[in-house]
Amino acid sequence: MKLNHIHHIAIIASNYEVSKNFYTKILGFEIIRENYREDRKSYKLDLKIGDSEIELFSMPDAPKRVSHPEACGLRHLAFKVDNIEEVIAELNKNRIETEPIRIDDYTEKKFTFFSDPDGLPLELHE
Repeated sequence: MKLNHIHHIAIIASNYEVSKNFYTKILGFEIIRENYREDRKSYKLDLKIGDSEIELFSMPDAPKRVSHPEACGLRHLAFKVDNIEEVIAELNKNRIETEPIRIDDYTEKKFTFFSDPDGLPLELHE
């Protein structure tokens, strides 16, 4: 078996418009397509980041994500950046809180965490 790369990651939003704004206007993801699925009463927004995609879904009455304490399953999404301090400054300018920068014990690279509008942990990795 040969898996080439991650094609996409799917995220369910509690407030579609807020999350759409966050991922497109603040994080700068490009919209590929946006569809309203009448049968499910929800949107599906395909976003591009580099060679990968994120699917953003609205789901009526979706349960909240368990983040703290951490639960089994997806822990966080990490984004590679060239200059972590610049990205943190842009996030903070948009009133998005970030944790203090840490240094990875094994790679000695800088990283930090912040959250999307639903509390999904997101990481910046330099």
